[in-house]
Amino acid sequence: MILYSLILFLLTFAAGAAVFFIPKINNQYFKLSLVFAGAYLFSITVIHILPELFTHNQSNPNIALYVLLGFFIQVILEYFSEGVEHGHLHAQHAHHDHGNNKWIGLLIALCIHAFLEGTLLAHPETMHSHDNSNTIYLGILMHKMPAAFALMSVMICHFNTRWKAILVLAIFSLASPAGLGLSSLFHDQSVFSDDAFVILFAIVSGNFLHISTTIFFESSPDHSFSFQKLFVSIVAALIAVLAEFAF
Repeated sequence: MILYSLILFLLTFAAGAAVFFIPKINNQYFKLSLVFAGAYLFSITVIHILPELFTHNQSNPNIALYVLLGFFIQVILEYFSEGVEHGHLHAQHAHHDHGNNKWIGLLIALCIHAFLEGTLLAHPETMHSHDNSNTIYLGILMHKMPAAFALMSVMICHFNTRWKAILVLAIFSLASPAGLGLSSLFHDQSVFSDDAFVILFAIVSGNFLHISTTIFFESSPDHSFSFQKLFVSIVAALIAVLAEFAF
């Protein structure tokens, strides 16, 4: 758990800090990386998380309602986060009106989402084997890294000094490890039952469904066909399938 948390923090922080070294990113390549992460996240949600939820909790008819709840919780969070968690970039040195304290709501929304993601990694034996939990871990990593980069593109526009933006990045990078650590602690201390964790996992899976599908829709706002996006999506889905069933 400690190693998972450390890698999750370091890679998220490094991806956000990369903004300082990549002042102008190729938007097309960035969108393709988002499509890849979104397709992978959607695939593991469909072939891993949802089947586990419904297979091991047939006695609970409300599981689907919690998935739906998670979907709409993410809708509300994105009202405050402005879509940063699925890669909305802001050009550096551009002028954006975020309001004096609007960044606080953005950060809180992103941290709630990231914290919930981290809880999904805690005690995978509640729903799935340790080996298969690595597929979820990889999906969260691929999702959080571009989100951190997008967050920093917004913070650089908002703050005049780098250290404030870096502090925000550090807080965001700690959110998922905090979710993993606290949920593991609560499980070990029997603060929450396994049923409570299953409900939490259902809510997070709803979050994933919203984010992954939103990435698809926003990558082609005019609904034009793109062979590159289709190819990247299929490759990501195949990797998710191989990771789930072959390893």
